[in-house]
Amino acid sequence: MRLVIADCSVDYAGRLSAHLPRARRLLMLKGDGSILIHSETGSYKPLNWMNPPCNFSIHEPEEEHLNDGVISRWRVSQVKTADILWIQIYEIHLDVDHELGKDPGLIKDGVEAHLQELLAAQIDLIGEGAQLIRREYMTPIGPVDILAKDATGQTVAIEIKRRGEIDGVEQLTRYLELLNRDAAIAPVRGIFAAQEIKPQAVTLAKDRGISCLILDYEAMRIDSFDPDSLFG
Repeated sequence: MRLVIADCSVDYAGRLSAHLPRARRLLMLKGDGSILIHSETGSYKPLNWMNPPCNFSIHEPEEEHLNDGVISRWRVSQVKTADILWIQIYEIHLDVDHELGKDPGLIKDGVEAHLQELLAAQIDLIGEGAQLIRREYMTPIGPVDILAKDATGQTVAIEIKRRGEIDGVEQLTRYLELLNRDAAIAPVRGIFAAQEIKPQAVTLAKDRGISCLILDYEAMRIDSFDPDSLFG
């Protein structure tokens, strides 16, 4: 990973053209060939970038650029497309190169897979007398997280998210449409389950006839704890 803080301007040519006038910015050059150009603001989103695989080269400035005070020009080109970034460097304030090594990836506590496992083991949270049919029940467009039966024997499709938003309700709606075409399990009703559900998602779910279930992850973890397993 190379981090450069420099006064620079940027010109992008590809599917469209874009120009960043001279300013002080952070340039991130990653080991995978990608480059990201950041400003002081804008959170995580770069002002411009180039996805890997890329070709990177440094060029001497031409006379017109020398007259503007440019000391170096960086050319970053996308290997698979015609996209090109030209970065004009006026002054470098910091240039650090450090090998980060292989990253193991993000490991989250309470991700959807664990919530799915816990709810499958505590299926009565959707209603007393409920029974699990199976996890990851396949549909033509992908697996619904849990398929179960409630106390009345009706099939229930459950979609689980850490944070419930409108996209999750739309996803469950598509699953329900396909599941209800299967005479062996129809009619199928839906439950949208998450640790928190946005008000807009609750409104849409209600409009679609889908129930919402808030999952208390910590309580579910405690209930799943088996002290005998420590001595098995």
